[in-house]
Amino acid sequence: MTRIPLRPLARILDARGKGENPDRIERENLRQRNAEIEATTRRRAEGRLVILAGFFVCAFLVIGARMGLMATSEPMEPRAYTAGNSIVAQRADIVDRHGRVLATNLSTFALYAQPPHMIDKEGAAKKLAAIFPDLDEAELIEDFTGDRKFLWIKKKVSPEQRQAVHDIGDPGLLFGPREMRLYPKGRLAAHVLGGATFGREGVSSAEVIGVAGIEKALDDTLRDPARKGQPLELALDVAVQSTMREVLMGGMSLMNAKGAAGVMMDIHTGEVVSMVSLPDFDPNDRPRPLTEGDAGDSPLFNRAVQGVYELGSTFKIFTAAQAMELGLVSANTMVDADAPMTWGRHRIREFQNKNYGPLLSVTDVIVKSSNVGTAKMALQIGPKRQREFLDSFGVFDPSPIELIEAPGAQPLVPSNWSEIVTITASYGHGFAASPLHLATAYASLLNGGTKVTPTLLKRDYAAPGPRLVREDVSRASTQMLREVVVRGTASLGRVPGYEVGGKTGTANKPLTSGAGYHQDKNINTFASVFPASDPQYVLVVSLDEASDNSGSEPRRTAGWTAVPVAAEVIRRTAPLLGVRPIIEPFDPSKVTLASQ
Repeated sequence: MTRIPLRPLARILDARGKGENPDRIERENLRQRNAEIEATTRRRAEGRLVILAGFFVCAFLVIGARMGLMATSEPMEPRAYTAGNSIVAQRADIVDRHGRVLATNLSTFALYAQPPHMIDKEGAAKKLAAIFPDLDEAELIEDFTGDRKFLWIKKKVSPEQRQAVHDIGDPGLLFGPREMRLYPKGRLAAHVLGGATFGREGVSSAEVIGVAGIEKALDDTLRDPARKGQPLELALDVAVQSTMREVLMGGMSLMNAKGAAGVMMDIHTGEVVSMVSLPDFDPNDRPRPLTEGDAGDSPLFNRAVQGVYELGSTFKIFTAAQAMELGLVSANTMVDADAPMTWGRHRIREFQNKNYGPLLSVTDVIVKSSNVGTAKMALQIGPKRQREFLDSFGVFDPSPIELIEAPGAQPLVPSNWSEIVTITASYGHGFAASPLHLATAYASLLNGGTKVTPTLLKRDYAAPGPRLVREDVSRASTQMLREVVVRGTASLGRVPGYEVGGKTGTANKPLTSGAGYHQDKNINTFASVFPASDPQYVLVVSLDEASDNSGSEPRRTAGWTAVPVAAEVIRRTAPLLGVRPIIEPFDPSKVTLASQ
């Protein structure tokens, strides 16, 4: 703006020439200048007011839109976020071979507190203790009134508990979303699944990690995002598993046993269709490990995998099979079974000091479960060859099955495989293995003679493993086991239509001191195969300290305890497995006419 002088010289001279007062010119110019300044200031103020009004309008629009969005959204608790790697919570489901869910995820919430934000700390502690009886009110008050800024209260809460905490109304009690592991079948397959817990945690999520069983063994697989929701398929059959568990529980009660284990395996693929260990537990509420006493008495102990026992006469069939494989005998060869047998300072006796000798066929050695006859064949085989043969079946190494406990279940094998060890090992004493080892070895021997690898994962096909015995040896071994049930020590194992074959094994439990054996505490085992004419499945049932007390005297052998339990398992599960019963031929001469 051009500034005009208040007393311009030309106008002043002109006014004096006309006799006018020059001061009027100055006053007029000053008035105009003030008017122009006022107009400029007004325009500037009006512009600023327009801009400020526009800003307020925009602010109110944004606030109104945000309030509208909040009004239409679901209310959520405030969450604290920290920098770092994100926590992956999603975990794949586990299903049985038919797609039935064994383990899945459930959305829930965790409860935590921020004491600085709490209003009534003592009142909140009292109400929380009423909602959660396992919480201590005094400890909560101490935590809330101390220096802690954050603490977890409950890692998992039910919807009812969450609502009850909401009703307390304290702003310092907050919830964080969680995915928890749920086992809808409860105790069924507890030792296979193992269980899961929370790993790394934040207020907005927590990773779920396996703590035992297949959940821990295949933890990385179950947490792999590349699975894209695809479940882990197990070889287990829920119907067979449930039936086996029910029968074993009944057998434990009837036979007064402290524990039981059962393994059923596909003889060709090595798939474990059922694995039961009793007593068991609920993986939804996994108990703590024992801190004292025998770990084998804990419900967490998997007797089928971790239970390493001397399995007794169930191993006699391997001595007979190796002797046939080496061409030393055939099924009908007569062997020396004259008891007792003396070897150095050792005397080998038969059960109840019987004498089945002087001679028995190899088949009858197995049928009558002759220790002496088996020992004589083992001495013909020799220590080196016997050890190598048993080793080829995998009974000296931890099982490769997909359980985290399996590598720690090391079979007990003498470092010096002497001739006396050769004798005792021929009838299943002097070394120890698990029921799973025994089931795997039986499957490898009886499926035609090729090695199988046990697995808990469903297989569509399994390539045959290395050949361990000839097919004719495998068939002869199966027939011997069939004779044991037809006319031998396992006569209570007959199941009409299913041609059960098997071998009993009764072994005294060793003393905890290691210096000798209990005389009234046994591990009773029945290893069976069905149907014998076309072997499809192997079943091993083992009872710990079983005793049939229905008679005048306790009967503690496998033939009286484990065999009838296994027979009931086969009777109930064979139809579930699709095994067609074989119609046994009848003798027309035994048919009589009904009276008129």
